[in-house]
Amino acid sequence: MPVAGMTRRAGDPARTLVLTSLSLDSSCFSSPPVNFLQELPSYRSIARKRTTILSRDKQSGTLLKPTDSYNFQLEGEITEDLDNQSIRKYALNISEKRRLRDIQETQMKYLSEWDQWKRYSSKSWKRFIEKAREMTTHLELWREDIRSIEGKFGTGIQSYFSFLRFLVLLNLVIFLIIFLVVLLPVLLTRYKITNSSFILIPSQDVDIQCTVYPISSSGLIYFYSYIIDLLSGTGFLEDTYLFYGHYTIDGVKFQNFTYDLPLAYLLSTIAYLALSLVWIVKRSVEGFKINLIRSEEHFQSYCNKIFAGWDFCITNRSMADLKHSSLRYELRADLEEERIRQKIAERTSEETIRIYSLRLFLNCIVLAVLAACFYAIYKATIFSQEHMKKEIDKMVFGENLLILYLPSIVITLANFITPIIFAKIIHYEDYSPGFEIRLTILRCVFMRLATICVLVFTLGSKITSCDNYLCELCGYNQKLYPCWETQVGQEMYKLMIFDLIIILAVTLFVDFPRKILVTYCSSWKLFQCWGEQEFAIPDNVLGIVYGQTICWIGAFFSPLLPAIATLKFIIIFYVKEISLLYTCRPSPRQFRASNSNFFFLLVLLIGLCLAIIPLTISMARIPSSKACGPFTNFNTTWEVVPKTVSTFPNSLQTLVYGITSEAFAVPFFMIICLVMFYFIALAGAHKRVVIQLREQLNLESRDKRYLIQKLTEAQRDLRNRLD
Repeated sequence: MPVAGMTRRAGDPARTLVLTSLSLDSSCFSSPPVNFLQELPSYRSIARKRTTILSRDKQSGTLLKPTDSYNFQLEGEITEDLDNQSIRKYALNISEKRRLRDIQETQMKYLSEWDQWKRYSSKSWKRFIEKAREMTTHLELWREDIRSIEGKFGTGIQSYFSFLRFLVLLNLVIFLIIFLVVLLPVLLTRYKITNSSFILIPSQDVDIQCTVYPISSSGLIYFYSYIIDLLSGTGFLEDTYLFYGHYTIDGVKFQNFTYDLPLAYLLSTIAYLALSLVWIVKRSVEGFKINLIRSEEHFQSYCNKIFAGWDFCITNRSMADLKHSSLRYELRADLEEERIRQKIAERTSEETIRIYSLRLFLNCIVLAVLAACFYAIYKATIFSQEHMKKEIDKMVFGENLLILYLPSIVITLANFITPIIFAKIIHYEDYSPGFEIRLTILRCVFMRLATICVLVFTLGSKITSCDNYLCELCGYNQKLYPCWETQVGQEMYKLMIFDLIIILAVTLFVDFPRKILVTYCSSWKLFQCWGEQEFAIPDNVLGIVYGQTICWIGAFFSPLLPAIATLKFIIIFYVKEISLLYTCRPSPRQFRASNSNFFFLLVLLIGLCLAIIPLTISMARIPSSKACGPFTNFNTTWEVVPKTVSTFPNSLQTLVYGITSEAFAVPFFMIICLVMFYFIALAGAHKRVVIQLREQLNLESRDKRYLIQKLTEAQRDLRNRLD
């Protein structure tokens, strides 16, 4: 048990020393050691540490006996660690816990009243925090559902649903930020709850043609027009709180101050992006630590899979069989990787040239597929934007809906076809099984997220390019895009709605019929080969990360899009849960929870970085619309910041300009680099400590073999004497 406890806490040296010391009997410290025990490697290591402690005690003027100093060291380590941790958290028996509690009470008698009060208050505060955390666990969203999924299907699939819950909470917080900062002041003014009023400032030095904004389809004739408007965000939805164009005000006037809505609108965007970044990084820290200190030794990997690879949360018999097959698959994959490494080591120069040439050719094919998909999205976006201005009564229902959703349809087809092509191509590249999975996922991530960026940049190029003089007057294509921010918001809205429709359609019209056919037509070989739908964790994660990236980009152009994303992810949670329980089977390529959480958050962080790029360009480079939105009096969205800074006092302006200057940015960047290098060095030191602890475990195993050998010799000598 001491070795197992040490293995579980290998990253904490102090806790390892505590558990190692507590595993020994207390009488060992008072009785003289046996002579042959002094030959143990671990005893020699402790003796060296004891010599260091004695020299330090001599320098401080306090000299103890060897045994006393050693006891003092052990008890000091114990009590020092217990000051930060509760005794209940240790896997110890009752007698050892009582002995530790006696040590604490003895030390308390020699403390001053102030120190005693601080220690008691610290313990009381920690108990309060523990009770509060226990109460909050009962308030977690979908707590029972996720625990049930974990019990039936293991921690890998449970991590996907936990990640989905995190996205629901993230979008809810983003919506609350936008609601409190942007929407609430407008609602208070619109419904005259306060005495405030809108301050409408007409644009100056702007041509009158740039301020014209005709709302499409002011009157609805056919019933299906309501459906089209609901699915595309046009018509009656275009001039609502859903889109950017509705917030055509410069400020909200209250009794004592004027609320600067343009500045609040921009700050809300910066706030939700910064919050998302901090939240994602905070959640990914634990997974990063685990991946950082994980050893790459293959022998240890085999031992972990054989002796510690079982998921004890599994209670279902079929899931247990699946876990067995998953472990067998992982072992086969490891053996295959070992075979490939040996094959690489034995590869001749001609074979190396051949395989690298083949990989270069196949990667060119991958790039060609990506380029073809991006070009198709580009052409579909241009065609849709040029033809979507036709009157609804001139087109039939299907034609109008097809033109409106043409970019979304092309993106969905590209996201569906390219993973199949990538999976076929990678089999010929002669990679290891683990690297095949990672490379395929990386290509799919790039494909899914890059399609959104291609769509946004295509819209941006279409907005800023025109063949007549209107671009010189307004700075953008006012004829096609009188309020281009609303048009971009509508595209993000359509992507969000269409993605939800595809997920529901696949579940209802593919997964359920497939399950019925496989169950009730199992005698047919075709359906036996087809099999049940697999619940592939990476593919499902890429789908919801794709939706979240759309939300991050579209929240600036459609402030209520985070609320729609929250409802969408809630629906997806229940749809995926029902699909998992009744129509799908888990994929045999399972992921551990720690690996999954870090991988999910890493992909989400990539999506956030890709979302920030088009938002930054649109706010800083593309001229804002002169006919709608809160930035009608500014050339670009970012110009509201210099205008606000100009209203500050001179001293504060000097400070702000100094912080944003190169004289401050260069030293700040250098300091950040130094801090980063420090943490990298600290991580390397922690990794070396883990290696030393593993070496210590190896020494203890040698100690056990040595002790068993000595005990065997002693028993043999004793039998010889008795004979």
